[in-house]
Amino acid sequence: MLINYNISSLVIDTLCKQAVEGNVGVAYFYFDFTAPEEQPPAVVLGSLLRQVIGGLDQVPESILKAFRNRGKVVGGPKLAHSKIVEFLQDITSSRPTFICLDALDECREDYRVKLLVLLNQILQKSPGARVFLTGRPHIRREVEKHLAGRAATRSITPTKNDIIIFLRAKLEEDTMPDAMDDPLREEIIRNLPGAVSEM
Repeated sequence: MLINYNISSLVIDTLCKQAVEGNVGVAYFYFDFTAPEEQPPAVVLGSLLRQVIGGLDQVPESILKAFRNRGKVVGGPKLAHSKIVEFLQDITSSRPTFICLDALDECREDYRVKLLVLLNQILQKSPGARVFLTGRPHIRREVEKHLAGRAATRSITPTKNDIIIFLRAKLEEDTMPDAMDDPLREEIIRNLPGAVSEM
């Protein structure tokens, strides 16, 4: 699914509340556009795995063993993609799990393709797993291609009124209100929504 970040944080918050109330796993990753090199698939999947494990009452023995073996060597080898995928498949096949990837379009293209292929592998063996993705429209075909029919995409575009409400709220939170006079505020509210809707 491809939507904007305000809705994605609302979805993640709602899923986290449900996770507390029931036997549901939730893991999420936000792609930071300022650090694309530091977010390869192994880092993303490793973060998701840590979160999913953190929500378990008991860590599966196979995972404990893998981490114990890795710890026996100083600076031991990182878990291979295949092993992380296997662990995520095992956990997500035994309980409903939501995997949320926010701002996927900010992921480096080669990393993104690899990540989508790995997510598809997880989904193939985990019928109870659901993946929630957000990103700009240009990655829609990529998502549909690599998730092979396992993705339902929706395009959500803010209305001019949505943008005005958002701008007014942000202007109210301004920590330096004297830096801007009322005519400038009104000019921003009058001109910016049109420019955003044309993007």
